Amino acid sequence: MTQIEQKNAKVLVTGVTGYVGAHVAQQLLLHGYKVRGTVRSTADEAKMTKLRQQVTEGLPSEGLPELEFVEADLLKEETWPQAIAGCQYICHVASPFPLDIPNDPDVIIKPAVEGTLAVLRAAAADGNVKRVALTSSLAAIHDVKILDGKQDQDKIFNEDDWVDPEKVEPYSQSKILAERAAHKFIQDLPQEEGKRKLELVVINPSYVLGPLLTDSLSSSVLGIKRLLDRSTPGVPKFHMPICDVRDVALAHVKSLESPEHVGKRYLIVSKCKWLKDIARIVQKEFKPLGYFVPTMTVPSTLVWIGSYIDRSTAMIVPRLDKEFKLDNKRMVEDLKITPTEVERTILDTCHSLIEKGVIKSTRRYKKSKQPSKSEPDEAPADNLAGGDIVPQQEPVKSES
Repeated sequence: MTQIEQKNAKVLVTGVTGYVGAHVAQQLLLHGYKVRGTVRSTADEAKMTKLRQQVTEGLPSEGLPELEFVEADLLKEETWPQAIAGCQYICHVASPFPLDIPNDPDVIIKPAVEGTLAVLRAAAADGNVKRVALTSSLAAIHDVKILDGKQDQDKIFNEDDWVDPEKVEPYSQSKILAERAAHKFIQDLPQEEGKRKLELVVINPSYVLGPLLTDSLSSSVLGIKRLLDRSTPGVPKFHMPICDVRDVALAHVKSLESPEHVGKRYLIVSKCKWLKDIARIVQKEFKPLGYFVPTMTVPSTLVWIGSYIDRSTAMIVPRLDKEFKLDNKRMVEDLKITPTEVERTILDTCHSLIEKGVIKSTRRYKKSKQPSKSEPDEAPADNLAGGDIVPQQEPVKSES
């Protein structure tokens, strides 16, 4: 495809109502692609109108590429051929993301793996789909939970690494098994003239933060939510490898645009920070606005005891007191994406939670948001990309 033909292409975004999916759709529109997003039902016209408004928030009203919605379900393979028809690219973002560890692992694993294969089978059968960008996770590359003292503690993990699914909980298993299944499916496809008709690129985000577009509350932002609503008395000693949702979305778009990206994995991470340092960033910005953010470290033993009451904290317990060391060189040099500053990502997440009504707005916050005469009505469209696109030389390093 020529560049012009590619920009007129239609991209299917699975799970467009989700936290990441909505941003992927927005970035595609911003870059001139037509977008078809999958939802479970299109019957409620009011919901579809609201979704359209949310996805196109901040985009120019004139000349916007086509945006449409279609019904599809990860566990209903028969829904995918029609959803894919007429699309040249697919961003497969949809996958279950639990708020706690389920009693039945298949609740997460089955739709993740079978849904991914259903999409790939339909894409291969369609014959017109050129490339699929699959949203996987850092969980498929590295997890500090499995550090057992035998590994090199100074090792910096990158896209060449894989996690053993037998050593992690169901969510991480679902991402590992789904990505492995996708790679195997593509490898097993017949080749024509030395090339496979369907190409695969994988995006592996770390903990995704940043503003919400839709009403979907991702479990990755729960830690920030708890800082603002004081649902936790203190902060556990938990290390977070953070990436911005806008960078993740931009990575999906970039992954479609060059033959150099085919078959590769891309770890998306900005910086690793301890939750206490994140709390201090939030406190500095929001304490003057009437929010009292806890910054005291909670002993890991107490967090472990509390996890028996609050199951949503159970997934972080095995990861307490352990540092992530990750390399984002491929993201920076291959995709030409400079990570958004972590402070901006964190604060944009907080403001979004308040403005979406997830966190109650204080009087001081409302007053601070009153626009001044000199304040522009809209942010420039290029702010939506989440950062300037220039090379970065240093890999992500842990911050103590």
